[in-house]
Amino acid sequence: MATIIRMPSVLAGANEAAIAKWLVKPGDSISEGSPFAELETEKAVVEYNAEVSGTIGRLVIPEGGSGEIGAPIAVLIEAGETDADIDAALGDEGGAAAEVPVVEAVAVAVEVPSATPAVFAVAAAPTAVVSTGGRSFASPIARKIARERGLDLSAVQGTGPGGRIVRRDLDSAPTLATPVAAAVAEPVSEETIEMPHTGMRKAIARRLTESKSTVPHFYLTTECKVDALLALREQINAYSPVRVSVNDLVVKAAAMAFVDVPDANVTWTDTALIKHGTVDISVAVSTEGGLVTPVVRNITSKSVSSVSAEIKDLVGRAQDKRLKQDELEGGSFSISNLGMYGTLEFAAILNPPQSGILAVGAAKEQPVVMDGQLTVAKVMRCTLSADHRAIDGALAAQWLAAFTDRIENPVSLLI
Repeated sequence: MATIIRMPSVLAGANEAAIAKWLVKPGDSISEGSPFAELETEKAVVEYNAEVSGTIGRLVIPEGGSGEIGAPIAVLIEAGETDADIDAALGDEGGAAAEVPVVEAVAVAVEVPSATPAVFAVAAAPTAVVSTGGRSFASPIARKIARERGLDLSAVQGTGPGGRIVRRDLDSAPTLATPVAAAVAEPVSEETIEMPHTGMRKAIARRLTESKSTVPHFYLTTECKVDALLALREQINAYSPVRVSVNDLVVKAAAMAFVDVPDANVTWTDTALIKHGTVDISVAVSTEGGLVTPVVRNITSKSVSSVSAEIKDLVGRAQDKRLKQDELEGGSFSISNLGMYGTLEFAAILNPPQSGILAVGAAKEQPVVMDGQLTVAKVMRCTLSADHRAIDGALAAQWLAAFTDRIENPVSLLI
């Protein structure tokens, strides 16, 4: 009999997902574990593999369309089954693929006073209308992108099913010629602007609020002299095929500190303390929509250049929202680096269920005492936020001391 394939729960906390791309078509035979579709959530595009075998009878949701977790997305059929069997299997759920029209809107002129800074005019752009002409059919993702970019969907030719506008059609879409868009170069307005939350921003707010209110954070700060680290980086980059950054070396040093203090490589659960056998670290990446934390796995077994190449790949795909599900899950520790912005010191909020996050500041020259002599060195401040349920203060201090030692003796990162 016909088998319904439903929208999977691809990421924790996601209530819905969209079909970014179908990797199969009606009539294709699929096997368990084979690539089935690319699903888009608030944070990433995830490749979903088939969980059963069979023949594709119908794709219920078109590319660009979205559905709640558990909604039908496709139907598998057996030999001899027809559309009637598919309809019978879907029952009342068969309307999931109905086209959703873009709501027609009228452009509203916005008066921009002569004293308006450009930065506020740009911020207003996402609220611009997305259709100035006749009725347009577009996927939910296409409508969302159009709203954020201020694009005119009435001038876009859709290439999706039935002429529907999908994500790929927006690359060359024209920007709406509204007073808001034209005001970018004008001085600043004192007008208050309301910018609706994106799904990703809501997810970040929910998780951080949960973390700060339910996890007992405590904080420890160290100052690392990084002159030797910077010198080693120059030597590595003279020979490495991949250009290594200071952050790459920080990630490697954090991983090696867990080798020195393995009892700190743990996470808390309600029933047990989980001690991890490998060192998997999340790296905070700032994207257009917010913060994501892809995981670099088993770092201690990799060279510095390999870690660097992997981080660059994850960062690039994070910014393009092309990360896979397993790349966003797991890990016992995170690193957030704001040093490139000149931030000297800050404390980060834990990323549950992880037990620690290291906030890395900028390296700055300052007076230090070395071997009883006053001298000048480049110093980097790092603050460890730890979950006191899983890691006691003395254990956190041991880990931070090991991290500092690895940073100040960077040759140890190559051994």
